[in-house]
Amino acid sequence: MDNQEPSKSGECNEKMGVDDMLRRYAGEFGPWQLRHFMLTSLAWALNAFHTLVVVFADHRPEWRCTGGGACPDTMCGLPHGAWEWDGGRRMSTVAEWGLVCKNKYKVGMAQSAFFAGSMIGAGIFGHLSDSFLGRKGTLTLVCAMNATFGFLTSLAPSFYFYTFLRFLTGVSIGGSGISTFVLTTEPIGPSKRATISTSTFYFFSIGTILLSIISYFHHSWRSLYIITSIPSLLFLIFILPFISESPRWFLVRHKINNAMKIMQDIAKSNGKQIPDGVSLCLDCGTDQTVSTGSVIDVIRSPVTRLRFILIVSVNLLSSIAYYGLSLNVMNLKTNLYLGVILNGVAEMPAYMLTAVALKWFGRRPLTIGIMLFSGVVCAVGSLMEDVGVMRIVRMMCGVIGVFAMTSAFDLLFVYASELFPTVVRNAALGCVTQAGQTGAVMAPFVVAMGGRLPFVVFAFCGVVGGVLAFLLPETLNQPLYDTMGGLEKGELQKSEVVSDG
Repeated sequence: MDNQEPSKSGECNEKMGVDDMLRRYAGEFGPWQLRHFMLTSLAWALNAFHTLVVVFADHRPEWRCTGGGACPDTMCGLPHGAWEWDGGRRMSTVAEWGLVCKNKYKVGMAQSAFFAGSMIGAGIFGHLSDSFLGRKGTLTLVCAMNATFGFLTSLAPSFYFYTFLRFLTGVSIGGSGISTFVLTTEPIGPSKRATISTSTFYFFSIGTILLSIISYFHHSWRSLYIITSIPSLLFLIFILPFISESPRWFLVRHKINNAMKIMQDIAKSNGKQIPDGVSLCLDCGTDQTVSTGSVIDVIRSPVTRLRFILIVSVNLLSSIAYYGLSLNVMNLKTNLYLGVILNGVAEMPAYMLTAVALKWFGRRPLTIGIMLFSGVVCAVGSLMEDVGVMRIVRMMCGVIGVFAMTSAFDLLFVYASELFPTVVRNAALGCVTQAGQTGAVMAPFVVAMGGRLPFVVFAFCGVVGGVLAFLLPETLNQPLYDTMGGLEKGELQKSEVVSDG
């Protein structure tokens, strides 16, 4: 039965955690982990499709006057029939439902509804992923939801139906990001985990660039939603069956046979072998009775309480800046498609540099440095006027800001996953992601202020986030604990070593 330990034979009778087994017998990162990493990370490209499609579906197309003569800067004072949209009303939601002038605020409402749904979904699916549904089960469910809600959005008969369906899509996206990241990283050994896990976000950038190219050729916002939903359906049918559940989740659910089966598959694929009699255990030598946990356990523990509050706050601030800078491309008065592509291209070296820097500088110093750097860059952008060469400088500040905040966004996922044990990791990450989505809900309203004010807000977020990061503990080269007891015991041992020193 699944809840029974594997039988032991021969002279070897050894129990160890997942990290030790990967390091000593199965391989920290080999062909098995590479295949699993590539397949699972494709879900990030799907997330980019569903998250950023609004940049193109909700953009304001060019318009022209129908009667000849001089055309004013805005259509708001013109009578009905005196102007029309270039390309027709179906080019975007703005054109089809008249989301201009006094109804302009509705564009931000639809975008915020998506991020509000994502915030809720992160909490719901974070807990489900840690409990009975598992990482793979959660990813399967949210991919089905993504495809379904994406198709339904293309059929929305009114703006309010559209906003509601974007909210539901956000709910599913909130669960997809957490499940994808944790499912990708948990089977990787400790010395390779940070470097490899930061690479998962490359797929988000690739998805962003592909979306920009696809959107350039689309003829209506409805067809765009259909096109961007098809990959989710294909992923669900053809990719997910070849993705494995996390051995750590099986372990904390006391399904040791299932966990050992995956570890043996990893070892075999990597050209290694786990000796007979070697088996897994939960943070060996600590309390192994708890198979799941909640945010209440995180807050109750004095070890995790402060780090939880801090990482939630830093992620909130970084998300306001990250999503705000991504959406603020609409305010820069440059080519929309080129602007989104440049942001996507700027993100790629950020992931690479973060992966390299994590090995040398640790999580805490990088978080402090990146947040403060982004704050300074955005502060410079806030000083630039929308004229001449200063417009170009402001655009470059936006691109550099995206580069910096992408590094922070990437780094904080890794950092947060290492701050909490397996038994509550997804629940904690769910709340951290909820904080990020709260920032994303606020970002469209910050962008709507226009002018210099968005850059002022982004600068504030960077500086304050960097200051708060001073209080977080370093997790570089620290074990990835499975239980709260294991984490508390490890922290106690570290404090005793420091005291003795």
